[in-house]
Parts: sequence; structure tokens; C-alpha cells
Amino acid sequence: MSSEFTVDGVDVTGLPKVSLHDHLDGSLRPATILELAESAGVAVPALTTEELTEWIAKSSNAGSLVDYLTTFDLTCAVMQTREGLERVARESVLDLAGDGVIYAELRWAPEQHLTRGLSLDEVVECVEVGIRQGVEDAAAQGREIDARQIVTAMRHADRARDIAELALRQRARGSEIGGVVGFDIAGAEEGFPARNHRDAFDLLAAELFPTTVHAGEADGLASIQSALYDGRALRLGHGVRLAEDISLEGENESATLVSLGPLAQWVKDRGIALELSPSSNLQTGAIAAWGTTMDAHPFDLFFQLGFAVTVNTDNRLQSGTTLSRELTLLADAFGYGVADLEAFQLNAAIAAFLPLDDREALAERIHEGFLEQVAASRRQVNG
Repeated sequence: MSSEFTVDGVDVTGLPKVSLHDHLDGSLRPATILELAESAGVAVPALTTEELTEWIAKSSNAGSLVDYLTTFDLTCAVMQTREGLERVARESVLDLAGDGVIYAELRWAPEQHLTRGLSLDEVVECVEVGIRQGVEDAAAQGREIDARQIVTAMRHADRARDIAELALRQRARGSEIGGVVGFDIAGAEEGFPARNHRDAFDLLAAELFPTTVHAGEADGLASIQSALYDGRALRLGHGVRLAEDISLEGENESATLVSLGPLAQWVKDRGIALELSPSSNLQTGAIAAWGTTMDAHPFDLFFQLGFAVTVNTDNRLQSGTTLSRELTLLADAFGYGVADLEAFQLNAAIAAFLPLDDREALAERIHEGFLEQVAASRRQVNG
């Protein structure tokens, strides 16, 4: 096979995929960081791409979300100019397209990119330009991808209302490639619930603008409930600690009884998508209550119980990963086949912040693409 990532003998990289939870400032190429840092006069902790990659990996594997987030001081520092923002967005889209992603929602926090004189609207427009360039360049390489923006407010800061207003100003272009289609809050979760930004969420709800909220990663059920109640979240960023509201009872590892608490039942019954990021969840300690290896991740529990699970990278740079790698890791851990991988992609397509007709068309492209890739794999095997 042409890829190191295979499931059922099928090249996972060639399968069409949807990425819902992908941080723009967590998607930079190490070489790009060094080049932009040099031109912007930003200090870096390493002199070569290899050394920088090693430093990022070490910092990202500290086992806590707070430590994990320290690497973003560097990536954000080189994303303060038009050149930096456009280049990072363009390359991010190209890298996604190279991994077989056909639709992506890139999230990032505009308020963290204003130190070189750009306004909130200008930084969003720079990223839009970069996304469009990436889509065009990918098309020239024979790869079709569509990408949009989710603007994010930092939950420990006080600009959520400003970012909500920004999202609403920019929503007119959300129907176009590179436009803004959703709102999020991110950053240190514990102690900063969604209710702290109720004013922003009220505004968005009044204007019928979709939200996804980081919750259930570094904090538990109360954070998730606030995301759903105060944030009116249509998707949960990670949401992995929702498993705390699921009880397994039995005499051995094969539980004979599964009981969902009211919060878990609500999320399941309403098909609220879980934006799970397996490698990242291990790195930040989000699944520490269940273990420290991939097969301990509650992902399979959610999937077997019928939750709307989606697979994401969170931060490709910090986790040294791709969506194909994440899917393969899950397949290895839980014995998933290609049909299961398709189910995850269909969940993501239906949960995308697009009009219903576009989501259904995206789901159809996913299904057809999987059929084509599986058929091609069989032809290769049969000679």
C-alpha cells in the first residue's frame, strides 16, 4: 500500500474524511515556525526543525492541558502578520488535503493575533485568504477540499462578546470557502465555565448562530452541562469526560448492565456530536480516569452505545498526527474496520456547521469515496 495507515487492507489516507476539531495554531509546520520566527524576530527554543519538533513533543506530553497549551505561545507569536496568518492557513489546508480530508472546520482565536496592528476583522480575513489559497493550490494538485473557520474566544479572558459580534459580522461569508461558520470557547477549562460568557452565547442564540464548546476535557460533567445549557452547544469539543455519567455494572470486564445518567442520555438522544481527539486526550490527561493507553479511551464505549462520535486531531503539530493516523490508532485499539471508519466520517459530515443540503451532499461524497477506495483496494489485491 502507498500509505503506512491501513485498515482492512485499505489505504486510510485515501479515504475521504471530515475534520471538525482542528486548531489552526496547532497545525503549523515546524519549518514554517522557524522561517516566520526569523522574519518576525521571535525567539525560538530550537535551531532546527528536528530540535523544534522534539521540544514541541516533550512540552505537549506533560500530561496536563495547562502544560500542553504552553506551546501555543510560540505558534501564536508567528501568526501576527498577514504573511504569517495567510501562510499558516494555506499550508494547513494543503496538509489536510494531502491526508484525504475533503471538508474541514479550522478553529482559532482571533483575539490572540492582534499584537502587530491587525484588527479582529482583518485577521479573520487574512485566514480566509489563506484558506482560499490552500483550496486553490490543492485543486491544482488534483485534491478537492472545502474549509471554513470557527472563531474562538478564550474562556479565561473577557472578549467573548467581542468575538461573538465578530462572528456575526463575518457570517455573511460563511456560505463561501474560508468563511466563518461557527463560534467556540477554548483555553483552560477548569474554573472557566461557559456561563461566564452567557452574554455572548445569548447574542449568538438570538441570531441563530451555531456554537461548539470545549468541555469535558480538563473538567467534568458540570462543564459539559454549562456548555449545553449556557452555551447552547450543538457539538462538544472533546466531551470525553461525559463517560463519567455512564455506569457499567457486571461481574467481569464484559459489563452486563449499562446505565446512562441524565446528561449522557441528553447528549445521546439529541445526537450532539462528540469531537473526540484520541491522541490529544491521552496527552492532556483527559482520559486519566480510565487509563493511559489508547485502548482505555472511552471512544469505543460511546460508539457502542450509539453516541454521535467523530474523530479529530485537535492539534496536528503538538500531537504529531493526522486524521488518518488517529483513525488507524483507533482501529488498532478496538478492532474497527473500514465500515466503522465510514460511520465516524458520516457522523462528522452530518454535524458540520453547513446547511442541511450541503451536509447531505457531503455525506454522499463520503459514502461514494469509501466505496471507490475499497473497490480500488480489492482490485489491487486481485491483480
